[in-house]
Amino acid sequence: MCGERGEPTLRAEGVTTGTPAVRTAVVWDALRSMLAERTAATGRESLDIVDAGGGTGGFAVPLAALGHAVTVVDPSPDSLAALERRAKEKGVDVRGLQGDAADLGELLDRDCADLVLCHSVLEYVEDPISALTAVATLLRRGGAVSVLAANPVGSAIHRALSGQFDEAVAVLADPGGTWGDRDPTPRRFAADTLVELLTATGFVVGAIHGVRVFTDLVPSRLVDGEPGAAQALVALEQAASTHPVLRDIATQLHVLGHRN
Repeated sequence: MCGERGEPTLRAEGVTTGTPAVRTAVVWDALRSMLAERTAATGRESLDIVDAGGGTGGFAVPLAALGHAVTVVDPSPDSLAALERRAKEKGVDVRGLQGDAADLGELLDRDCADLVLCHSVLEYVEDPISALTAVATLLRRGGAVSVLAANPVGSAIHRALSGQFDEAVAVLADPGGTWGDRDPTPRRFAADTLVELLTATGFVVGAIHGVRVFTDLVPSRLVDGEPGAAQALVALEQAASTHPVLRDIATQLHVLGHRN
């Protein structure tokens, strides 16, 4: 288990998990498959998971509810406080540590994790290579990193649909995939760029999935007002996530990288 001397654990017991939200269903599908494979390979029902930049525990708390030992590392004390409240409400144990993704190697032991989540982190860190290198130090052999990052093509589509045509052009022209100085996302990543980053830091890259291909385009009234619409939209997202064309227009891209 990932260890850090003297750090408190967020404690509670007993939880019931629900169906994942439409926006994250594709990611959860990939995570469940990876966790099942890792559990079978190790013979351990409880895996050690680190959620870098895990914020208020949107992934960490459900993973803890599945019986895994989860540590969240996040720079925001407010987010960690919200994580503690959420964990207690759901009756699970989650440990919170304050720190940045690039500092993972200093905060936690080497070779302590089976899975590291790096969701919506690479867009904001100073150096994505350094962050992924730090992630690699935590993983045991056979472990995986789950990377979820903003996609510039998806951003261009959304800027265009909101009437910001100049900004849509800027996203496509900018090497970092941003649409201007007011863009709250410092950088975005195409699929080939994510593959290059993971390969450069020693990972074997698995399948790439598009996340939120249609979910961000469909008016919420069409989903909320129709029985079964949410489930149908999840099925559509699952089908589109690996489609050779639709995947690359998704709002986000998800990829698993494995450590040999």
